[in-house]
Amino acid sequence: MRNGSGSGTDASRVAPVLSRFRDDEGGFTTVGIAVALVLSLSLVFAAAGAAWVGGRSAEVQRVADAGAMAGQNVVASFSTVAQVVDACVLSMGVTGVVVLGAGLVVSCVPGLSATGASISQAGGRILDARRTFAQRAAEGLERLEATLPLLIVANSASCVEANSVGGMTYSGCALPFPAESRSDFSALGAELDDERLRELSGEMGELSDRMEEAGRRAREALERGWEADCGSSPYCLWERASTLAGLPTARNPHFAAPEGWTFGAPLERARHYYAARLSAAIVTGSSAEEITDAACRRAFYEYALERVRSGSYRELTDGRVSADLPPLPSNAAQARETELYTDSRWPCTSEGGVRTLHSSTLCPGATGPASGTAALSAVDAGSVAVCEECRMDIGDMGRVAAASTSISNGFEHHWRIIVEASEDYERARADEAEARSALRELAEEGEGAFSRVLEQLGVARPSLCPPGAWGCVAVVARGEARAVPGELTEAFLSSAELPEGAAVSAAALAPDPSTDENNVLSSFFDAVSEEGSGLGGALDGVMGLWGDLLTGYSSAYGGVAEAGGAFLDDLDGVLGGTVGAWLKGRLKQVMAATGLEPVDVRLRKPVLVNTQDVLDQGGFEQVSTVRELVGSLPEASSARDFAASLGYALVDEAGGWRLTIAELPIPGTDRSVPLTVDLSELGVVP
Repeated sequence: MRNGSGSGTDASRVAPVLSRFRDDEGGFTTVGIAVALVLSLSLVFAAAGAAWVGGRSAEVQRVADAGAMAGQNVVASFSTVAQVVDACVLSMGVTGVVVLGAGLVVSCVPGLSATGASISQAGGRILDARRTFAQRAAEGLERLEATLPLLIVANSASCVEANSVGGMTYSGCALPFPAESRSDFSALGAELDDERLRELSGEMGELSDRMEEAGRRAREALERGWEADCGSSPYCLWERASTLAGLPTARNPHFAAPEGWTFGAPLERARHYYAARLSAAIVTGSSAEEITDAACRRAFYEYALERVRSGSYRELTDGRVSADLPPLPSNAAQARETELYTDSRWPCTSEGGVRTLHSSTLCPGATGPASGTAALSAVDAGSVAVCEECRMDIGDMGRVAAASTSISNGFEHHWRIIVEASEDYERARADEAEARSALRELAEEGEGAFSRVLEQLGVARPSLCPPGAWGCVAVVARGEARAVPGELTEAFLSSAELPEGAAVSAAALAPDPSTDENNVLSSFFDAVSEEGSGLGGALDGVMGLWGDLLTGYSSAYGGVAEAGGAFLDDLDGVLGGTVGAWLKGRLKQVMAATGLEPVDVRLRKPVLVNTQDVLDQGGFEQVSTVRELVGSLPEASSARDFAASLGYALVDEAGGWRLTIAELPIPGTDRSVPLTVDLSELGVVP
């Protein structure tokens, strides 16, 4: 094979210079081969040097990117701290309001006013603790936020310095935009108008105590009436009606217990009893005295039947009762106050020209002509004379009534007890209904107060815009010019160097989609609630309520109705149909209707962004601003001096490596835990 080209007129006639590289046969000479090797090696080493310079030149941009991300990491950590604090304040507020509402519900229950007051006091203490915690937490966050620029500069500068390896030195740091805080934490310390909500518990408790007392009196009166009607032994109204009047069960029912019994039962029994006694009462006798007794009994039965038929008993819709069980006279004095004394019903005759009153026309003394009828009051008035045989006057009527009233085997004895019990029962039920009505009015007021306070919690939330909220811009400079390593150049090339250089990068925060189910608050609650609740009783679920509300911070508080409703449902003694049950239902509706703003609790992570996007938010022009930043960096002796030269106020409000934001009281316990931030986790303080 021939090397080279055979063109030309004569291959042997080669140019003198080329003859050094080509032999007569057209091949390469030794010199040609050596030159080719030298050129090839020069190109190889030149390319290696260029690659080294190019790689080191681009490295400064990577360091700037890392610095921007490091600065923004500090902002991300602060955002998480602020969010946890806000979640604690809001959940404590809602917990306190729900517990206060529970106190109102329990205060409505007769007999549980003391428990209701205790629950309301616990709710008030939670709101007091929330108020103190919120004020101190706002101050703590402001101190931490004031230190944030220093931490951002320190953390990013440390990151830049850590990348100074392999003989390459870098200086610079990240600068936050905005440079100063624009956050507003005043909403954390916003006052709640919960005074009326607290006062209502005591007022409602007083009314429920009145209801309890009235209810107790009503139960006692009802039991007393039932006892006289069906419960006493060996005699009672039921037994007397059966024995004395022979009433069948259909007209004389028996009630084995007060439950299901009302004062209408003895009233109906009395009507059947007196109707039966009247129909069986025949005026007869072998003597004037017997005739008088029989006449008086019939008159009494007739009067009693008329009276009990005029009586009534009704259960009213407002809880009151109308108990009109008529009393019957039990002696002569009482008989004088009735129609037995004033009605003209007794037969009269003219005896020896004197108009005389008799117990009956069967009276042996009634021998003269009839002279109409007269009332017993006429005897006392002297307008008629007393019969010498029957001696009929009001005293006889009094003796008939007294005979069956004063002894336990008399029907009227038990009827008197029932009438007195019905009067006590009517008064007690009226007192109870009056207290219930007033309690219902307070319950309606309590619903409104509960709704207003709950709405106050959701109206204003803290506005978070710390230094670096728009992003962090990192400025990094490469140190003095550095020669390309000699092993790459000295054998074949003249010496070369890597010049000074600088780079700018920016990072901002973005939600991390992988943390949609962020459990930071769940972990936080687990950490602070290890010892459990220490209140016990009705308040034993307070910490669990707070935990549900705390961990439900991200759900637009859609869980408020669920968690708060479950807490109210666990209250003992709140029976259906009561004011307490009504109020509980209304409070659950209020919680369901109250819309608290949802919170995005996804963790924020730094991402690289266009520097212009960050500068635009601050109103800076990119080219001139970047030129100023890069130009200021070489003149600064440290990252702090660099930041200060650009107008950044780097202050240390922490006063150490650890900063306690505030002491967090744990609802449902008497414990508190400090919320302390380890600044070494946010940045290396220079």
